[in-house]
Amino acid sequence: MEIKRINEVSPNEEFIAFLLISKVELKTRKNGQPYLALELKDKTVTFPAVMWENFDEIKSELEPGRIIKIQGTISEYNGEQQIKITRLRVANETDGVLLEDLLPASKRPLNEMLDEFNRVTNSIQNQFLKKLIDLIFDGQLKERFLMTPAGKSWHHAYLHGLLEHTLEIVKICELMSTFHPEINRDLLITGALLHDIGKTEELDYRKAFGYTDKGSLLGHITIAAIEVEKAIDKIEGFPEELKNQTLHLILSHQGKLEFASPVVPKTLEAIVLYQADELSAKANAYKHAILAENQSDKKWTKYIYLAETNLYIPEELKKNESDEGENNQEDNHP
Repeated sequence: MEIKRINEVSPNEEFIAFLLISKVELKTRKNGQPYLALELKDKTVTFPAVMWENFDEIKSELEPGRIIKIQGTISEYNGEQQIKITRLRVANETDGVLLEDLLPASKRPLNEMLDEFNRVTNSIQNQFLKKLIDLIFDGQLKERFLMTPAGKSWHHAYLHGLLEHTLEIVKICELMSTFHPEINRDLLITGALLHDIGKTEELDYRKAFGYTDKGSLLGHITIAAIEVEKAIDKIEGFPEELKNQTLHLILSHQGKLEFASPVVPKTLEAIVLYQADELSAKANAYKHAILAENQSDKKWTKYIYLAETNLYIPEELKKNESDEGENNQEDNHP
């Protein structure tokens, strides 16, 4: 039987697929019998799944972030589609399936973004801020920074998403610096580069974009502020005022106390960074919320809690997506 992606499977068709576990739970039916309830994903979609029997020997091996090979069908339950699993096993090295094969990734080429990132860091003229950037992005943190999503599900929720999000913010901040020469450009760009580095420890992309224990306990703003202050304290002669303003950019970048910022923006650079972060995040989130529902005849998405509204789906977007899909299919043929 051919191995498929979920979006290639028709209802009631038996199929085999490699999928990533994002959630798994042992539940009990009304008759008292246990069953497995899972959430499974690949690059195309996330699907609920159930396995009613023959899972006793395998259940202890199932956890978020684990790749499994399943056989099953897609059926409808309470008006929603779910996968009914008949057989499964944990994937092994001989299967040749990697985590990166099952998680969504940025459409921007990683090498292109990395070159852009290096150009930005090399453009910082202030010697103290340049040393800080070089110290922070040295070694393992930079490796995690390149892979980590910017969010679990709301915006830039894919591999390399944090890098893409950061570069978008940098561009917005650069533009605002040309409008307002009073802005300390090097300080603002440093804040843009560093504001979300705590997400490299808050989110674990190896477990289907789940939160780490440290991330849940401290949050990415606190983690970033701690790491940046530790790095600054290693740089001899780093000015105290520059240190405070740099940390303020990190601590205030979500704009409001109710949005988990310990302080609100109180400098020109801080208000620009907050608004740039908002623009990048919401534009990306709204775009993907629309794209997720643009394959039907509907003109509006369902109500989106975080957006506090439903969103309009323009015909032009449907056309562009259809054209892009056709182009991608052509590119896949020799």
